[in-house]
Amino acid sequence: MAAQIGAPAAARAHEELFAYWASLKGGARLPARRDVDPADIKRLLPTLSLIDVLADTPKRGLIDYRIRLAGTGLYGVYGREITGRRLGEVYSTPAADYWRRELGKVVVEGRPAVGVHNLGWRGAGHLSLLWLRLPLASDGQRVDMILGFDAVVGVQQAATSGIRAA
Repeated sequence: MAAQIGAPAAARAHEELFAYWASLKGGARLPARRDVDPADIKRLLPTLSLIDVLADTPKRGLIDYRIRLAGTGLYGVYGREITGRRLGEVYSTPAADYWRRELGKVVVEGRPAVGVHNLGWRGAGHLSLLWLRLPLASDGQRVDMILGFDAVVGVQQAATSGIRAA
């Protein structure tokens, strides 16, 4: 499982990324991917993601998402590489539907979103992702990418050594 941090440290990391994102905005104009300089947020890179907004079936207006880039720290959360995969390839149907709803709000409203997602689907119900999703727009208005940050928080399980008290 990925490196775990406490909730206060996770909240500070969220505040740091949000402040950076807000500094890139130009009034009502949303920042674009080209505005984000990884060197400015180097400490956060391991659990950052970039999510492409895809019009899956334009006639019906359905939106799907592809993880364009997932930081190396996310490998432990998902147990595999998720870069290049769509939500349905990463999550079970209920979890993919949860993310489609949450990401859809970011796209439609053009506003950041934050939440908590339990990792019970990975067999780690004692852990959760404290997540942040920030809209990016190439044209400054229409969200076409989402910048994500995830922090694993929760109760750490005691490691068992196999040695037991008599």
